[in-house]
Amino acid sequence: MSDFAPDHPKATVHPSPNHGERRDGRRPDCILLHYTGMPTAEGALARLCDPAAEVSCHYLVFEDGRILQLAPEARRAWHAGAGRWKDDADINSCSIGIEIVNPGHEGGLPPYPSAQIEAVIDLCADIIARHGIRPERVLAHSDIAPGRKRDPGEHFPWGALHGRGIGHRVPPVPISGGRFLSPGEAGQPVEALQAMLGLYGYPCPQTGLYDRETEAVVAAFQRRFRPARVDGIADASTITTLRDLIAALPLSPPG
Repeated sequence: MSDFAPDHPKATVHPSPNHGERRDGRRPDCILLHYTGMPTAEGALARLCDPAAEVSCHYLVFEDGRILQLAPEARRAWHAGAGRWKDDADINSCSIGIEIVNPGHEGGLPPYPSAQIEAVIDLCADIIARHGIRPERVLAHSDIAPGRKRDPGEHFPWGALHGRGIGHRVPPVPISGGRFLSPGEAGQPVEALQAMLGLYGYPCPQTGLYDRETEAVVAAFQRRFRPARVDGIADASTITTLRDLIAALPLSPPG
């Protein structure tokens, strides 16, 4: 498919060959946000359109707010890689992938310009309206692949998106003292933490052992919902913020 009409009215089509059919008749019910993690936008665009790279996305948002659409929303773009959220192990088949130009952690994780964030908000709002995507299904790449991915990073302004009706969020509980769980611990409190993370959607087996996988999931949660300290240690602030998020989940639709 070399050319197509844009799904988003403010996007310019720049076709990538790297996409295919969505599997099992899936329709997009999730938005996945990334940063490009490359030094330049031009380099990122070239890679997303290179057949040898076998990666792509639906949209690429530049620092100045320009938006390119690389694949039709009806198609399965190759942006998520290995990952999981709740019962979905094929995130590419259920998601629309948005790459946001930013050099990422390796490039110092600079702030996202306001024009870029306004474009992301406008794009997400349009996708949500057309596909009926629920707030808790607007996700970070790091949410579905803890330990492997860190984007769009702890500096991404999720609060600004939530203030415009995009995504699920509660105010993070301030960091203070109190009981915490940390790597190497084991037992029922650890299993309860793992169960809560899994209930929200994170891929976190309930082993009762605070292993490296659990540490990575906690860090991913902090990066998204409690970014003031991302250390993989489940302190009172982290655990209470997680409980508040679960309590604030929207009710499931009828049927």
